[in-house]
Amino acid sequence: MTRFALSVLTAAALFTSACQAQDDPVDPVQTDASTAGEVAAETPAMSETLADDSFREVPDSQAQMQLSFAPVVRQAAPAVVNVYSTRTVQRQMDPFFNRFFGQQGPRQQGSLGSGVIVDSTGVVVTNNHVVQGADELRIVLNDRREFDAEILIADEQTDLAVLRIVTDEPLPAMPLARPGTAEIGDLVLAIGNPFGVGQTVTSGIVSALARTEVGVSDFAFFIQTDAAINPGNSGGALINMDGSLIGVNSAIYSRSGGSNGIGFAIPVEMVRRVVDAALTEGELIQPWLGARLQTVTGEIANSLGLDRPRGALVSDIYPGAAADAAGLRQGDIVLAIDDVDVNDEPGARFRYATRAIGEASRFAILRNGDRIEVEVPVEVAPGEAEPARRVIEGRNPLAGMELVELSPAFNQEVGFDPFARGVVVLSVQRGSAADYFGFRPGDRVLELLDARIDEIEDIERLLDGQDDLKSWPIAIERRGRRQEANLQL
Repeated sequence: MTRFALSVLTAAALFTSACQAQDDPVDPVQTDASTAGEVAAETPAMSETLADDSFREVPDSQAQMQLSFAPVVRQAAPAVVNVYSTRTVQRQMDPFFNRFFGQQGPRQQGSLGSGVIVDSTGVVVTNNHVVQGADELRIVLNDRREFDAEILIADEQTDLAVLRIVTDEPLPAMPLARPGTAEIGDLVLAIGNPFGVGQTVTSGIVSALARTEVGVSDFAFFIQTDAAINPGNSGGALINMDGSLIGVNSAIYSRSGGSNGIGFAIPVEMVRRVVDAALTEGELIQPWLGARLQTVTGEIANSLGLDRPRGALVSDIYPGAAADAAGLRQGDIVLAIDDVDVNDEPGARFRYATRAIGEASRFAILRNGDRIEVEVPVEVAPGEAEPARRVIEGRNPLAGMELVELSPAFNQEVGFDPFARGVVVLSVQRGSAADYFGFRPGDRVLELLDARIDEIEDIERLLDGQDDLKSWPIAIERRGRRQEANLQL
């Protein structure tokens, strides 16, 4: 059975991914032969209309209303592909039936999504959820040629994956739109393979930009469109009238699982960053600002004397991180990043994440009523993603604990609060003293023998020479709550 990849959000907050492939033409849009002569004099060349935003206008004649998307589709469609993935899944059967039918082995499960060729060498961008867990990948072009593919990058945080088609043939590629050119109301086309019926083109407009309340990826920042997107469209293209890719279709909001005219696409800014990382770095390293941001609500705006809610408030700074090095302060309000307005905290994180490590990003901030510009370096999170581990030994209640020191890099890797510091329990040996006293992985050691714990050496220093100690006061944090005990040996 073939499964169609799609992220759907129902009324109960269930998002469906929409796999969709699109073509991206670069030639100017032409009119039908029957109307070409009639409208040629009154319609500017498409290359001119796209070069200057001032040419955006509502059709003012019947002839203009009869213009066709066919030239755009004709150029763009060859760059949109079907992505077939195969994964091995274990059959789940009631033990009762195993007595009669025997133990059932694994089976192959197929999934269908879409993708977009963005480089003529065979580089394809799609959604991570289309290829996640795949044992085999097969790419089918719209001319029915088939190729094997390999994964260059599959990033769960952005829900994007970059594949390479295994071929020496030059392939049709879709250009990426210039960042920031999409506007609400722009005409767009969505191209993909919904429900496996074959390559399909739907039209609509950009309904909204910077949608951040869409829980499909860690960087929730999407283009919203009413172009029909359905299961099977995930990873497909959302293109403008220039045939350029402005987004990768990823999710829909739906009660039924089908299109209700509310679809979401990952903007080209993030697509470009992930593709560049795949081709140059071989891995996607996310930058870390080192500033805790908070969306400016109406209540916060009133307390700060702002005329309206806008931007993201800096509520905390991590010492030594990029924000600290740039001179950001608690109480600053981030208004724009790289000349793009920031409306909330997710928007600020998205804009910063589209820059590569080693670059710099321009922040416009409001400080004490004055708007100032700050250049913020784009850096990785401090610390090690895989820090050294130490196992506590000896005669003490912590014996058998495996400990690591927290850092922003490690915290991001395991899903902890990036600002959390100190020492955390990674594992507990069964039958050890730590196991007897009920310590669990994830516990953060705050205090031992009434002394604050900041690093593993603090614990080792306190344990040294204490083998005969009977009473051990300790404080830990578990699931955000402080717990204290006086353990007796």
